[in-house]
Amino acid sequence: MADKMLVTQALDERDLLVKKIQDKISKASFVDTIKPNEEKVLDARVSKDEFAKDAESAYQQIQDLIDRFQRIDAAIVASNANTTINTTYGSFTVAGAISLRSRLRGAGSYDGDADFERSLQLKMEKDYQTRVAVADLKNKQLQSTAESMRLSILGKDTKVKDEKPLEVVEAYVKENTTELVDPLDVQKKISVLQEKRDTLLTELDTQIKVSNATTFIEI
Repeated sequence: MADKMLVTQALDERDLLVKKIQDKISKASFVDTIKPNEEKVLDARVSKDEFAKDAESAYQQIQDLIDRFQRIDAAIVASNANTTINTTYGSFTVAGAISLRSRLRGAGSYDGDADFERSLQLKMEKDYQTRVAVADLKNKQLQSTAESMRLSILGKDTKVKDEKPLEVVEAYVKENTTELVDPLDVQKKISVLQEKRDTLLTELDTQIKVSNATTFIEI
């Protein structure tokens, strides 16, 4: 008869089985030695027949536990592939949600290389900060040059007292001011990406836990 349990229970048992199987393997004894003039094997200190019986029993127990682990794992995988959860940013199978959560956390097969959203945020922020710094530097240099031009003009002896020479300086400044070219408004894009990431990770965590605590599987 099949066992029916919640996914959370199955996950707990699967974790426990990993430790239990490894413990059984490490404690089992499958090969020993004996001399013709002795009745007991050297290490286990039991008869040859008893040692054989214990070895066969340990082997079978380990195989049974492995089989149990495989059946639980397969049932969890099947459930995750067929159970759907909903978030603000769409619906996902539990399997897809787990994969997405892992990717956004920089885990999984590709480590952080598959966290494309984070890479995109960092690149946009780097481009923005770099260009702002360049613009600030060039504009400070421009202001310094403009100030020298003003001093040069105002220092001349001229009978004509008007603003036209200074207007030339202002025009020069206006034409040579360095401005940002930011068609995407990257700061806003970065903020939107971060908000989506935070919301999605929170919802994925919550919905996966809720699904695991309410979905039954049969082993």
